[in-house]
Amino acid sequence: MDFLAKTSDAITDLEQRHANTVRELASECLVLLENDGALPIRNPGRIAVYGNGARHTVQGGGGSGEVNTRYKISICDGLIDAGFEIASNGWLDRYDEIYDSNIKAYMDKVESIARERGVPATSVYFEMAFEAPVMPKITEEDVAQASCDTAVFVISRDSTEGRDRKPEKGDYYLTDEEEYNLDFLAYHFDKIIVLLNVGGVIDMSKLKHRRGVNAILLVGQIGNQTGYVVADCITGKTNPSGKLVDTWARYYEDYPCSNEFSGLDGNTDDEFYREGIYVGYRYFDSFGIMPLYPFGYGKSYTTFSNEVISVTQEGTDIKIWVKVTNTGTEFAGKQVIQVYFSAPEGEVDRPYQELAGYAKSDLIYPGESMNVEVVFPIDNFACYDDDYPARVIPGGDYIIRVGTSSRETKIEAVLTVPETVIKEKYTRLLEDDPRYAFEDMTNPGTGKAAHQAVEDAQLAACTRRFTLDMSRIRRSVIRYRGVTETHIDQRRDEVLTLGSVIGRNAGVAELVAQFSLEELSELLVGNYIKEGFEDIVFSSAMHVPGAAAETTSRFEHSRRIKPLVMADGPAGLRLQPHFKATKDGDLLRGGEMFGLIRTEFPEDTPADAIDYYQYCTMIPVATALACSWNLKLIEKLGRLVGEEMEEYGVHLWLAPGMNIHRNPLCGRNFEYYSEDPLVTGLCAAADTLGVQSVDGKGVTIKHFACNNQEDNRMFSNSHVSVRALRDIYLRGFEIAVKLAQPFCVMCSYNLLNGIHTANNYELLQSVLRDEWDYEGAVMTDWFSSFEDVEFLGYDEKNLKYPPAFSRLCVYAGCDMQMPGCAKNAEDIVTAVHNGRLTLSDVQTAAMNVIRLAIKCL
Repeated sequence: MDFLAKTSDAITDLEQRHANTVRELASECLVLLENDGALPIRNPGRIAVYGNGARHTVQGGGGSGEVNTRYKISICDGLIDAGFEIASNGWLDRYDEIYDSNIKAYMDKVESIARERGVPATSVYFEMAFEAPVMPKITEEDVAQASCDTAVFVISRDSTEGRDRKPEKGDYYLTDEEEYNLDFLAYHFDKIIVLLNVGGVIDMSKLKHRRGVNAILLVGQIGNQTGYVVADCITGKTNPSGKLVDTWARYYEDYPCSNEFSGLDGNTDDEFYREGIYVGYRYFDSFGIMPLYPFGYGKSYTTFSNEVISVTQEGTDIKIWVKVTNTGTEFAGKQVIQVYFSAPEGEVDRPYQELAGYAKSDLIYPGESMNVEVVFPIDNFACYDDDYPARVIPGGDYIIRVGTSSRETKIEAVLTVPETVIKEKYTRLLEDDPRYAFEDMTNPGTGKAAHQAVEDAQLAACTRRFTLDMSRIRRSVIRYRGVTETHIDQRRDEVLTLGSVIGRNAGVAELVAQFSLEELSELLVGNYIKEGFEDIVFSSAMHVPGAAAETTSRFEHSRRIKPLVMADGPAGLRLQPHFKATKDGDLLRGGEMFGLIRTEFPEDTPADAIDYYQYCTMIPVATALACSWNLKLIEKLGRLVGEEMEEYGVHLWLAPGMNIHRNPLCGRNFEYYSEDPLVTGLCAAADTLGVQSVDGKGVTIKHFACNNQEDNRMFSNSHVSVRALRDIYLRGFEIAVKLAQPFCVMCSYNLLNGIHTANNYELLQSVLRDEWDYEGAVMTDWFSSFEDVEFLGYDEKNLKYPPAFSRLCVYAGCDMQMPGCAKNAEDIVTAVHNGRLTLSDVQTAAMNVIRLAIKCL
């Protein structure tokens, strides 16, 4: 086997260039929450650094989101490189000892449980992540050793797939030790700077107004260059320009349905989305609940003024020009202009306001101005109306608000839609079992009432009013797929290959018609795990070690269909950084698999074995990327990933993740962008366009849909109204598909309104393909259609819902079952023979896989 991995561990030019790119761009992902002038520190000197993330900085989330980079720059590393003298080494050394001891105990426990169950250590790792140990208290001796006036306190939180976060100390809340140490620092240091090295929302009620805290910087989890990026920001080399993409509440209980999330109500089998469309700022703004930090919020080292110059209609778009002026005297900076709209009150319940569009300025120097253009389609005014059912733009007055966060806007225009426009007429789909019926929340008007006086005054002063020309808005009635016909082999005298299709000597249907049913079934499941490598079940690609999986190699020679290699994300490629192979190209056991999980190279490894190296770049996690509010930046980092895919022979990136931040405790929120579907869809589209600008490289947007909790993730049933699905949870996917046509879509583990998403025909065929004109392939999430639930860590007797069925994956339009097993293929063949699945459905799925193979050439 030929590997594209390097045979030298020297840093490559590509690796260095990508490291520089991340350092340059990730600075825009940082969000300055508080600052009384303590930041920036222009003259690096002696500084005390404490906290669990000082040396053990969390670069990204755990699970499949791990990226095995060559090195990771901690916050302490970055500060030292910037010229600071760390004055707290005694305390940091003590914490290191505790940390190392906990790591050893954790690894011993993982290996013990794995042996007990007879499963790979990686399986246990997924369900039992390492937790940072309790930090020691800072003492008078530590302060005496420090002998300086400024302290940096780094609060880190690690989250991972496979489990949700908890509203407990050490997770959502500060620990007793963190609170004690912050109070202690307040008595002994003139300045305290708090850095939040977190992948999601934490409780800020005891931080925002805490005595002695001078600045709070949301670092997030921004990749292996984190320390350098933070140091650049602290010293003023860069100016933080990020904005929040989630609402940070005063109290966890302020979030809708907070005590029912995941297992907090004692039930992880059924999750009821009672809040409906009222997620994030839509809820806080409509229900009149004041957040601690609103959606879209973020400070800067400088100040800006904004002046709306014009609001116009251009075709089917609204264009708004805003003059942004840097009114500061010292620092250049960037500003984000956000446009919200309030829909007319009518029969369809709407939130107080919704994000319509946004744009980020270039770097603006003190005293200078820039005209920022925000463009968005009138379609963004639309919503789902169950009465038709259809996506409609209700008639009436739309109030346009322009500002810099959801709570800092001014009314700038009133645009009138003369009459209701029915954009897309649907059939009734995705409805839940009536036995689980519940009423969604509706807008009580409390939020509007709280702002009525200010709103009335702004409306009275607003002079930009005009009626929209809706004649060019596209209207359609969806035509859903009918029964497909079986393709018969008409060219029996010649063997068709993928080359025949590429050379236009045959069509995809003609090629598929030559496959036997057994061959087709193998084409639809991943390459089976190689015997003797069962311990790498989450890294089972053999052509690119460490990659998540690959499609079958059975037809590589006979039909010229090469296996497609799939690597995890979303913070870069998760590959095995070091592996060994024989001179003949046979992969040998051993090496790093997942972060802490390593397997030693056995003693019988041949002396002439060849060492290979695959060091990848860790980019910011999705939430941090979204905080940049810079789509061009996200596209550049997407291209960076695409270039590394090309470097090592990866075809599909199993990213971006784009589920909605329904609740801050979802364990996988760091992999997803935002609470807002527009931000989510635009970010995913930018990521997709970046990766797919590299020829033959594609993304896999995931997890489709409503994968908003991790506890019992494979058997949790998400009960969601069609309105909430259409306007919140599917909307981001729709935007990404229509703007960027990703190569693949990955189903979620959960059931949606009683049906596993991989088995859901209405979701995959009717909505994704028929309504959105999706052209790519669909795959399962890993092991979704496996019947061996014990292997997956479940007790079959305690399951309320059964696993997804392999044959129903094919019927529903899920083309590939990953990572694949013999049982999947057998089930497909048996189902066709028993008349429970048609040959035409199997052929249709196979054609999608072959078209994907052509795209990946």
